[in-house]
Amino acid sequence: MNIEDVFSLIKGDMQRVNRLIQSSLYSEVVLINQISQYIINSGGKRLRPILVLLSANAFAYSENTDSAEHEVTLAAVIEFIHTATLLHDDVVDESELRRGKDTANELWGNAASVLVGDFLYSRAFEMMVGVGSMKVMEILSHSTNTIAEGEVLQLLNCNDASTTEARYLEVIHFKTAKLFESACQLGAIISQQDETIEQSMAKFGMHLGTAFQLIDDVLDYSASSEDMGKNVGDDLAEGKPTLPLIYALSHGTAEQSQLIRTAIEQGGLEQIDSITQTIEHTGALDYTRRIARQEAERAITQLDAIPDSIYKQAMISLAHFSVERTH
Repeated sequence: MNIEDVFSLIKGDMQRVNRLIQSSLYSEVVLINQISQYIINSGGKRLRPILVLLSANAFAYSENTDSAEHEVTLAAVIEFIHTATLLHDDVVDESELRRGKDTANELWGNAASVLVGDFLYSRAFEMMVGVGSMKVMEILSHSTNTIAEGEVLQLLNCNDASTTEARYLEVIHFKTAKLFESACQLGAIISQQDETIEQSMAKFGMHLGTAFQLIDDVLDYSASSEDMGKNVGDDLAEGKPTLPLIYALSHGTAEQSQLIRTAIEQGGLEQIDSITQTIEHTGALDYTRRIARQEAERAITQLDAIPDSIYKQAMISLAHFSVERTH
């Protein structure tokens, strides 16, 4: 099953999710409508809401319950939370491009972007209340808190050339993998699976999200701006010590290591060509890909706990896609 097959499998469900997203974005404040519609409709793979749908369908949620379509609501909630983090991220990082388009902060300014991000967060919590599950509220409130902690941890690591691989992976687990984890766990919760199954789905999402972010780190130094939809070397420009930089720093020559150290501490792209060469010379990209593949395999192993189905196969395909993609 390839990624297009996965998209086709849940096409009908995603159409319902997208309709709910559009109707839930409405506000009487015109600027909120403009910015939220712009960022939500600016592309993106929508992997997180897709994971909610695949997880719920893997347990035949829609067939075994007479309750409302909570999987659709929670898929939209997850997308709103993710979009809110993007708006805030772009302000913190002073980003100019996102998915090949100008960022909201570039078009409307930082203040408007932050406040519309807050609107999306609060709208997400309004919607999740309608599911009527304290367990769902607990998972999502904890997730948003953890993501915020991850943002602060990343801020602390910026321009710090002593950041270790372990510290960086902690940032990934908090900032990126946590929402993948919650998306998969929610499908098990609303399908009333036992704790063992629920935790297996959560771990699947956590490992998948980690693999996905590590490949993003690779692409920051190996893909084109057109493919990525953002500027090459953005992480370096912001002084972020991602795994390729951390590995190259500890495996390069003294001169190469000092080059990377200075770049992390000062930020900027003045030495991007030399640093890219150093990353390639030290095998940092291959190392990062290898760690990402290990995470993807760990994710797939967690699915041993759930019944075989076409939706399980789709989740396995997503794990493979996460590490094989080129953008």
